[in-house]
This record gives sequence, structure tokens and C-alpha cells, in this order.
Amino acid sequence: MKITEHSFAQCTTNTRFICDLSISRFLTDADVCEVLERLTIDDAHALQRSLRKALHEYSTGTQGEAACAMHQPERTAMMAPSGKTTLFMPSTSSSGIGMKVVTLATPGAKGPTAATADMTPHGALTIMSSNGTPTGFLNAEEVTAFRTALCSSLLFCRRKSFKSITVFGAGRQAFWHIRLALLLRGSSLKTVNIISRTFSDRVRDLLKTFYAIDLAIKEREGWENVKFSILTPSYGEYARLLKEQLRAADVIITTVPSTTPLFDPSILTSTEGRRRGRLIIAIGSYKPHMIEIPIEVVQQAVKPHEHRHFHKHAAEGGVVVVDTLTGCLKEAGEIIQSGLSPNQLVEVGELVMLEGQLAEPDNSDDHEVDADGKQIDLDGLRRELSDISSTGEGSMHAVMRQGSDLSTVSTESAGRKSIDSASSSKGSRKSLGPGGIGNKIRSLSMDNKKVKSKDDAMATWLGEGNVVYKCVGMGLMDLVVGGGLITLAREKGVGTTIPNF
Repeated sequence: MKITEHSFAQCTTNTRFICDLSISRFLTDADVCEVLERLTIDDAHALQRSLRKALHEYSTGTQGEAACAMHQPERTAMMAPSGKTTLFMPSTSSSGIGMKVVTLATPGAKGPTAATADMTPHGALTIMSSNGTPTGFLNAEEVTAFRTALCSSLLFCRRKSFKSITVFGAGRQAFWHIRLALLLRGSSLKTVNIISRTFSDRVRDLLKTFYAIDLAIKEREGWENVKFSILTPSYGEYARLLKEQLRAADVIITTVPSTTPLFDPSILTSTEGRRRGRLIIAIGSYKPHMIEIPIEVVQQAVKPHEHRHFHKHAAEGGVVVVDTLTGCLKEAGEIIQSGLSPNQLVEVGELVMLEGQLAEPDNSDDHEVDADGKQIDLDGLRRELSDISSTGEGSMHAVMRQGSDLSTVSTESAGRKSIDSASSSKGSRKSLGPGGIGNKIRSLSMDNKKVKSKDDAMATWLGEGNVVYKCVGMGLMDLVVGGGLITLAREKGVGTTIPNF
């Protein structure tokens, strides 16, 4: 049976879906790799939908929803004398409980990548039903890299222009970001640039992996003509080519646990560097002293901008997108060293359900902005939604419109109270005031247009503007994606089953 959107999403996020919890499935690293190697675009889309829903519930859910932030325990880090860090990452959702234990090696050298050290996270992920019955046990090495890249894909799949990506690093995180980019946006992609500290065996193996993929698969996914390049600091023209590749990139992905910035900030903060919009994804650093993106680039993303510019530049959001606000404020070096406050951050879960559709691919060769750059006022948008919730129209609107994904918990609860109040009061038609229900409907229509305009503006920024996304990872991602992989393994006949474990 082929996995479907409804069966998969309900199995991982909806308690009304009944799964066979009497059988535990064990997946070795080889098993996980086999499932992922056989991943189809439909499978990837189903996984995206499940993760998108869980992240949205995490960021905006009420106390009654198991995946909301207040039900997610913070992860615990333990430092060994050897310098390695072990993370204990518990999580919960409406369908189950998860615990991942993973050990990370601390890089011993500065720079773009540690060429010889094994930086791969080692560990395991345990998945249980909501009553604690074990349902799955997975080797976490490949899962960690894949789930991080899958979360990043929720943002890069929204980009209008997706012709060139530049990736720092050559490990599994780099591989899965590139692989999902090829799978999900292969027909748009033309160039993949990989930047590594040295031209090591790991870099060669990474390149060979993509070259070895069957031509029929490449043609089906639309990336048979994509060009790959490797750039290392030992090359004489490194500085020039690095600047060219970064400025030409539609998406920049950093996957390196570096303690120093990977590039000169002026490449992207100068007038020339800001002429086009790009998405920057930083997922490699995970401690306060680590940093991949220059502080100047992060501060540029949140800097208030005047709307009158002599030079044209891409739209700014005024915030940095993060996977978890609490985690990034505590662990992300770029966020901490830049001195960002919580109101300068927005969780990806607040954005992934925006109604704005993916823009049509941009086939032009010039992606410079055609109008003065503008900044999307996210705080103002939230304040307006909060103000709307204080009136009957706004409260009903917050409940009635399908997907007010920036509405806060207070907005949703206000909506429920207003509806309960309206249903319990007598003479409700009279309480609607002059014009009766007609005015109420017209008011709702105006609110719909207002919020749709804001949603469209934010969708445009996510698709075309300058967006910085920082991810430190959280257990909820492992639980949702791990559960999805268990489902895929069951349907593909992969792994070992133990009845009545």
C-alpha cells in the first residue's frame, strides 16, 4: 500500500487514526538509509505536511494540543571529558512520545569544515505510543540529518527563484539538504556549489554519490543537467569565486560546527550584495560560542530600514526565522552573539502554514529587485491581529478564516469565548446592532481582505526577500519524522519487527 497524505499525516499527528501498536519495528542505519534512498516525491511531500502541521502546533497551539511548546521538555546536554557532547532530546505529540539520545563530536579546528574528524552524530531514537508502548527504535545518524534538511525544505520550497545553491560542508547534513533540493526543486535547479575546507575523501564521496544516482531518477526528478562544483581555500581564486558563488546563490546553506564566520560579511551586506533576495539556512552550529553566519549579516536581517532608498535591495523581514525560539536564544551562537531579543525572532511554525502559494519559478537570468526594498512589519501584523481579537468581528474571524497561522493563542481563545457567548445569549440578532447580520458579514469580509493582504506580503517576503533561518533542532522533529520513517519502513517491508515487545 502506498503511503498517502491522509493516512501518513493522521498516523503521526491525529489520535483518531488507529495504528498497529502491538508490533515494534527496529531500523538499523542501513535500514533507514534504504527507506530514504527509496523516497519518492510523494513520500517527501507527505513528510513535509506532517512536519509542517506539528511545527505549526508547536508554535501556535493551545495547552490542549500535545505538540505545543509548553508540552516540549527542554533537551539536556552532557559534556564528556573527551570533549564530546551528548544530547538527551525528549518530545511529545498527539500521537506519541519520543526520546533521542545523540552524541556529537566537538570540532578541533576552525574553518569551513573539519576534514578528517568524524562529525556525524551517533545515537538512537525511541518512539512510543501516547501510553508508553514502544513502537519504533531507529539508528539516529541519518534521521538527524534528514529531519533537519526536511525542515529547511519547508522554506526553500517557497522560494520563487531556485537556480543556484551554495552549501558549506560535505557531511550528511550537506548531503540531505542537496538531495532534497534536487528531489523537490530539481526542475528549477541549475547549479550546486559545495564549499569545503579541503578536497577530502568525504568531499569526493559526496560528489560521487550524486553522480552515481541512476539517470532515469535524475530525469524523473528533473535535475539531469544540474552542474556540481567544489571550491576549497587552497584554490588560488578562492576569494573571488566565493564572493561570486555567494552573491549568485538563491539559497546559502551552512552545515558546519564552526567557531568563526564562514565568509566575509561585506559579501552580502554591501549594496551589491543586497541587490537580490536569498534564503540563508544555518544549521551547523549548536553552541553559544559557535558561529557560521557573520554577526553583521544577522544584524542586517533585523535592522529597521527606511522605506526610501537610493539603492535598490530585496525585501527584509525585520526578523530572523528560527526553529525554536527558546532553543536558539539559549544555544545558537549567531543569535546570542548578535544580541537579538525574542521580538526579533519568529518561529518557522508561525510561517509554514501561510496561505500564499509557491510563486511561479523565475526563469529570468537577472534576479535583482525591480522596486525599492521594503520591510515586512511582523510585530505590527501580530499587534493588529491581537487588536482584532478584542472585537466580535475579529474573534469570529480568527476562528472562521481557515489558516490564520499568525494568530496567537489569545486570539484563538478569544474567538472561542465570543462564539460561546453569542450562542448562549438571547436575542442575538438584536445584539448585532444596526444593519443586523449583514453588517457583521461585511465586517468579516473586510477583515478577511486585511489579513489576506498581510499574509500575501509575508508570503512574498518568504518567497523573494532576504530570509535568514537558524536551526538548532528539537525532539519534536525527530518524533514526527521518525514516526513517518517507521510508517514508510512498514509499508516498504524494511526493518525488523518484534511482535508484543
